[in-house]
Amino acid sequence: MTDSITIALSKGRILEETLPLLAEAGIELIDDIKKSRKLVFPTSDPNVRVLILRATDVPTYVQYGGADLGVTGKDVLMEHGGEGLYEPLDLNIARCRLMTAGPVGETPPTGRIRVATKFVNMARRYYAAQGRQADFIKLYGAMELAPILGLADEIVDIVDTGNTLKANGLEARELIDHISTRLVVNRASMKMKHQQINHIIEKMAAAVDRRR
Repeated sequence: MTDSITIALSKGRILEETLPLLAEAGIELIDDIKKSRKLVFPTSDPNVRVLILRATDVPTYVQYGGADLGVTGKDVLMEHGGEGLYEPLDLNIARCRLMTAGPVGETPPTGRIRVATKFVNMARRYYAAQGRQADFIKLYGAMELAPILGLADEIVDIVDTGNTLKANGLEARELIDHISTRLVVNRASMKMKHQQINHIIEKMAAAVDRRR
C-alpha cells in the first residue's frame, strides 16, 4: 500500500524504551519480539509495520527509503552524518555521554596519540577541533582493553554509569557530547506521506512531554 508506514527500531535498550512511546501513539507490536526471530513485525495499526535492526543500520535504511521513520541514538546519527534525514524529535530516552577515557591517574599523553573507538568520524572531528594529532583504531567492542594492552592511549566511547570503565582501570576524561535517542524521517517520505508521519510524530512528542 502506498500509504503504509515502515518504522525502523534499534535493538536492545533503545527498543525497550521506544515501544511504550509507540504504544501511546497507537502503534503496538502484535507479536512478542522476545520470542520471535523475525525482523519485520505487523502492528496494531494495519498500515504500520516495524523493522528491528542494529542501531548503526537504522539511518541507512531510513536514508535510502527502506523505512519511512527510524529510532536510533544521536551518537549513531553523528557518526553516520545524517544525510537525507529529518530529525524532528528527541525522544529523551537512553541518555548517556560520549567521552574520552584512559587509564586511571595517568596524564593524557602530549603529542600524537592513538585512540581506539567505533566512532571514528566523531573522534576525528573532536581531536582536530582540539588541535591534537591522533591516529584512530576502529574497534566494535571491548574498547576498554585497548589501553590495558597498549593498543591505544585513549578510547572514545559511550559512558552511562562509568562502572565498566572503573572495572577495567579506566576513567572518563573529556565530554564530547550528550547523547539521547532521536526519531528520524526520510525526506521523500515526509513529503509523500506527510499526514500519516506527522500524526505519528505529534503522538510520540506528546508521549515524550508527558514523561518529562
